[in-house]
Amino acid sequence: MLKDFKAFILRGNVVDLAVGVVIGAAFAAVVTALVEGIFTPLLAIPGETNFGDLHFTIGGGVFQYGMVINAVISFLVIAAAVFFLVVKPVNALMARRKTEPDVESTTKDCRHCLSSIPAGATVCAFCTRDVAA
Repeated sequence: MLKDFKAFILRGNVVDLAVGVVIGAAFAAVVTALVEGIFTPLLAIPGETNFGDLHFTIGGGVFQYGMVINAVISFLVIAAAVFFLVVKPVNALMARRKTEPDVESTTKDCRHCLSSIPAGATVCAFCTRDVAA
């Protein structure tokens, strides 16, 4: 049983996921600090607004909607950073390293019933009409 657990833990996917979670948490802390320390004050330059301080009170409850604004800004910055610093470079690298040729389609669509049939077929297996080879 311990051997199975060890094999599970040491599989590549589990280790990669663990590393990804740790790096993601560290990256989120950096981006949150960037948003709270730089972007939020930049947005507040025209006025004297600090989004973190925005709130309203109803009865005894304090609703801090400024924290929601900060969270939305943080999410957008994190999403943009992940897209431009991770997704785009990895996609470009994968496209450059692509070694296998593009696969040609082995099927075609019947123009009568729109079913997918083998590319070399002369008769549709679904509607039994003649199709161009």
